Amino acid sequence: MAKEKLATSWTQADRNQYRRENPKSNLKDPQPEGGSRKDNYCARSAGIKKCKNPDKNGDCPNDIARRKWNCGKKKTKLRTKRNKNG
Repeated sequence: MAKEKLATSWTQADRNQYRRENPKSNLKDPQPEGGSRKDNYCARSAGIKKCKNPDKNGDCPNDIARRKWNCGKKKTKLRTKRNKNG
């Protein structure tokens, strides 16, 4: 498998070739349509801050990845102020 392929999305043929060359690897297929891996990824990536140098479209690598995984909008947490008395 060519090293430059690591920076791009893999096709099914690429994954099959990698698995033949590395039979002990634990490479999983993407789950953009749903599943626990998608839910976990979307939850983790929602907390990543915006990058300092977005591309010409204003996207950061995390934004692009979240779109590919169909994560949707980042949910913001509402912070409420609590009284010291409870």
